[in-house]
Amino acid sequence: MSVETNLTAAQRDDLRAVAAMIIPASTEYNVPGADDAVIQADMLATLGRDAPAVSAALDHLARLAGQPLARLDPARRDAVAKEFRASGGPAAATLVRVVLQCYYRDDRVLRSLGLELRPPFPKGYELEQGDWSLLDPIKARPSTLRRTS
Repeated sequence: MSVETNLTAAQRDDLRAVAAMIIPASTEYNVPGADDAVIQADMLATLGRDAPAVSAALDHLARLAGQPLARLDPARRDAVAKEFRASGGPAAATLVRVVLQCYYRDDRVLRSLGLELRPPFPKGYELEQGDWSLLDPIKARPSTLRRTS
């Protein structure tokens, strides 16, 4: 079974529908939505270990909708999406992460953000320094790791 067939046809349609809801196309910024064919192909090709969680999230969406999400009218889709956000759990978070990571690595999107089209290494990207003191409460906690001899 190839990577692209890990999801059923109905699940792929629902993935496209939910991706468009998460990130719609923008004519103002001249960028596609996350339902764009190229971005969708990237999602399907790179699901990997996230495939079971994405499949579970899409199945949950279809159960909430009472049918494949893609078949619903936009108003009903929005209502189902609201319910999904409240009840989707970790699988929903994985679905959203997959959509976002594939969208934000598309060349057209990177170009619209003014980013150079290149891998992050070996040059790297400059990150502004944050407030490291925010980690002090974590550092102050007792260790939860078991000591070894």
